[in-house]
Amino acid sequence: MSEQIVCKNAALGYEGNIVTEKLDFTVCSGDYLCILGENGSGKSTLIKALLGLKPQISGEIKWCNDFKATEIGYLPQQTPVQKDFPASVREIVLSGCLAKTGFRPFFNSEEKKLAEKAMQQLGITDLAKRCYRELSGGQQQRVLLARALCATQKMLLLDEPVTGLDPKAQGELYEMIYKLNRDGITIIMVSHDMNAAVKYASHILHIGKKQLFFGKKEDYLNSRIGKSFLETEVAENE
Repeated sequence: MSEQIVCKNAALGYEGNIVTEKLDFTVCSGDYLCILGENGSGKSTLIKALLGLKPQISGEIKWCNDFKATEIGYLPQQTPVQKDFPASVREIVLSGCLAKTGFRPFFNSEEKKLAEKAMQQLGITDLAKRCYRELSGGQQQRVLLARALCATQKMLLLDEPVTGLDPKAQGELYEMIYKLNRDGITIIMVSHDMNAAVKYASHILHIGKKQLFFGKKEDYLNSRIGKSFLETEVAENE
């Protein structure tokens, strides 16, 4: 598998204030990387760095083999305003192609076909004419995931994709994401859900204020930081 992102000894933060440092990890095509960590550990800052929106303070984040930050399909956390957006499902999915249109004020046939394919992949073709704000939370997330697919077929960056969904909708969305990964799309998912990380991820990046881990899922589960994080989550859910 070819390398897509290589991060070496990177320090991230705001206005010179370091939030997290000594980050070392590699993302290869076809990986399913789950980013874990406590609140305030720097996950959101790392997302911005991976999207090319915020430079690292020091170290290196390198996109390899002609892969570019602009080729990452991004699914951010939804805001209340976004959930009430008055547009059709097809219009929202098509908006994922905006970066491809350049100065054209319309979508061409190729972009429309790409949107149709993304809707088929996410099982929402029958919702194409529905108003987005009338959909359930799970349906809305499928729409936004389809939009992200229109931006790229290489890598998806998902920020807490199941937040606010009921258990059934969570399970269905996780399975769809996993299928996209099996179809060859690299997944980077930021999550607090240890169970999902254990079930689906191939690799784990754990960002902590005092401890860092990057490696295969199996090694993480046997590591000191992994065992400690799992014990904490179990205790919180009891």
